[in-house]
Amino acid sequence: MKIRDVRTHVLRYELSDAEVFGSSKGFRRDRQALLVEITTDEGLSGFGEAHGGPALAQPLVERYYGPRLIGKDPLDQAVIWHDLYGPSHRAGPALSAIDVALWDLKGKALNLPVYQLLGGSFRRQVRAYATGLFHRPVPDNARALAEEAAGYVAEGFRAMKMKVGFGVEEDARCVRAVREAIGPDCLLAIDANEAYGAGDALRLARRIADCDVAWFEEPVPREDVDGYLQIHAAGLVPLAGGETLYERQEFYAYCTRKAIDILQPDVGGCGGLSEAVPLSHLAALAGIAVYPHMFGTAVLLYATLQLCALLPPATAAAFAAGPLLELDRTPNPPREALALNPLQRDGDLVTIPDGPGLGLEIDRAALERYRA
Repeated sequence: MKIRDVRTHVLRYELSDAEVFGSSKGFRRDRQALLVEITTDEGLSGFGEAHGGPALAQPLVERYYGPRLIGKDPLDQAVIWHDLYGPSHRAGPALSAIDVALWDLKGKALNLPVYQLLGGSFRRQVRAYATGLFHRPVPDNARALAEEAAGYVAEGFRAMKMKVGFGVEEDARCVRAVREAIGPDCLLAIDANEAYGAGDALRLARRIADCDVAWFEEPVPREDVDGYLQIHAAGLVPLAGGETLYERQEFYAYCTRKAIDILQPDVGGCGGLSEAVPLSHLAALAGIAVYPHMFGTAVLLYATLQLCALLPPATAAAFAAGPLLELDRTPNPPREALALNPLQRDGDLVTIPDGPGLGLEIDRAALERYRA
């Protein structure tokens, strides 16, 4: 079996005025995705997805990585990964999408789910937390966020994450409103998307110290490892990060220096499943939990579920905590439409697909419908 073709699919969905949402990075007015499809001379194909969309990853796949793959045996997973990583010294979204597509392809060729190829599954279901609670162009975001959060509780979610990074006073007001809406028993995390310096991040952490925040995600820019350490030393709130780390040396620095409590590698950005697994081992050695980041279509979601299946419990205790799945609840029709076999969710428990490869059956009609 040889690789015959490497193809990119750029997807786009324009958000309506009512669907527009924002983080500290600005308002998002569309949803974009880059999927990579690898096809063999035997007619099998596998899909992967790049974190962050098509702008940077698509040229790399089409002009650099793709041509190097033609004629290779797709089952030579590790050899291919190192061959692509070595000359560029970059992992990142392009290589991640290719790696996931190759795992999907290998699973289909061997008629096994990816988690089985990577060592087996610790669980058949994984608990999910709702990612939403972005800012919207409305007069009172605190009220809107409280109503949205109450809706997630009504759906059965026992955990959720909200966006901060809009100023310490505004963030504190909104966090308090959400905590009041969901009660004391629901897990609440916050994510600043690198909005603050260490000083303001500490101010916010102190202001909401009585709100029982489960973790403070990306409080400062990813380059500022010392800033993470400064906040961490204050002992006010657990810290999380990793979604925008694309190099193993970056992950190594965060873990060995104990700058965070929760590592959040993105399967579509960290180097794919081939890299996410050893990164999870690195985190375990440092006593750091792993909650994978996920903000994409069905392809990235199903790939993340494969990783969640094979992540071991945090400790050897009988009731040790396992990973949490990030379940994006923002508007993104391709996330659901691409799957002929929809995600199975009961409250906040998501069933891990056990079909061949990623366990995802791609709807080709939806692929064409959302093609940019």
